[in-house]
Amino acid sequence: MNFMSAVSVALLALRVNLLRSVLAMLGIIIGVSAVIAMVSVTEGAKRAMEERIASFGANLLVIRPGSSAFGGRRSGAGTATFLTDADVEAIRNEIPGIVAVAGEMSGSQPLVVAGENWTTNVQGVHADYFEARDWFVESGRAFTPAEVRSGARVIMIGRTVATELFGAADPLGQTVRVGTVQMEVIGIMAPKGQSSWGTDQDDTVFAPITTTRSRLLGYQLGVRDPVFTIYAEVAPGTNISHAVADLEELLRIRRNIQPGAEDDFSVNNLAEFIRARNETETQLGVLLAAAAVISLLVGGIGIMNIMLVSVTERTREIGLRLAVGARRADVRNQFLIESVVLCVTGGIAGMAIGVAGAYGIGNLGGFPVSIHPAIAGIAIGAAVFVGLFFGFYPAHRASRLDPIEALRFE
Repeated sequence: MNFMSAVSVALLALRVNLLRSVLAMLGIIIGVSAVIAMVSVTEGAKRAMEERIASFGANLLVIRPGSSAFGGRRSGAGTATFLTDADVEAIRNEIPGIVAVAGEMSGSQPLVVAGENWTTNVQGVHADYFEARDWFVESGRAFTPAEVRSGARVIMIGRTVATELFGAADPLGQTVRVGTVQMEVIGIMAPKGQSSWGTDQDDTVFAPITTTRSRLLGYQLGVRDPVFTIYAEVAPGTNISHAVADLEELLRIRRNIQPGAEDDFSVNNLAEFIRARNETETQLGVLLAAAAVISLLVGGIGIMNIMLVSVTERTREIGLRLAVGARRADVRNQFLIESVVLCVTGGIAGMAIGVAGAYGIGNLGGFPVSIHPAIAGIAIGAAVFVGLFFGFYPAHRASRLDPIEALRFE
């Protein structure tokens, strides 16, 4: 009997006992569909997180005054004196491996132009900020270090702000009232999307930090040239841990922190966050694999039971085949093919249900879904393996039946 004939006979045998075949496939269907749905949703969330982290900058160090706890590591306690422009310059000049460093301070301000108004976050930054954040100008230009030093009345706006204030019109060269100050739009930022915290990064305005301090926010913070946050980009290939250690040592000296005392600033390293996320995903992958193995094991045991019942029910048929010249290998292969067909059918059904379930979960919960074509191959491959592994014993048992005894079986 050739392969196609064996498949045809297997399908006929399964169709004769359709309900029993469907019940036998349930374990395979549930296992495959659950794994595909979970892997697809998890992979989609992983890609979305990678995009958000990439948008912020994987080699970015974020320095803030005060305390923080990150990855089990505590830095400082309570509030502390603000960082300053002088700290920015010291980091730029004294820390090896830093390719760009910029200070930032921000606050909410109303924007008004030609009867349209929009309240958004105004960020005062140094000129290196855009290189440190890997954020580029889509049209127009960025402000220069000279404009930062002079406190020029120029701004760059995000795509969301441009749409809200100007619609389809070109904002370049237009004057916008920021708070009470008239500012000229010199650039429009490339779309950045959501941050790792889900905020719209394109809903923002950038101005020289000197202009922001003196004209827009007017904070009195008790230090000269304060900044809320410092962003430092580490060159690719540089040991980030060493850069962090050098930076912490420099700031401890500048802020007169005594040996043994806690830092009054924090240095957040996004690379640590990425490593923690990867470790979590690895653990989740192990759990998913364990769930898949258990589901397929249960399904395989069900397949074995059904095939043993089938061997018992078809004992006289097996004896007749052996009596008319069928080889024992032919009988074994026939039952193996039936087992594989049963599992592959269940795998295909589970794959369809899993894909539909993944998109359903994504639509209901607003989760991103990523379904890779390799998942289909893995699902079918696993089904074939289960069919061969759990179908071998029933097939071998059928092939070892004595023809005379099998024909006598009632």
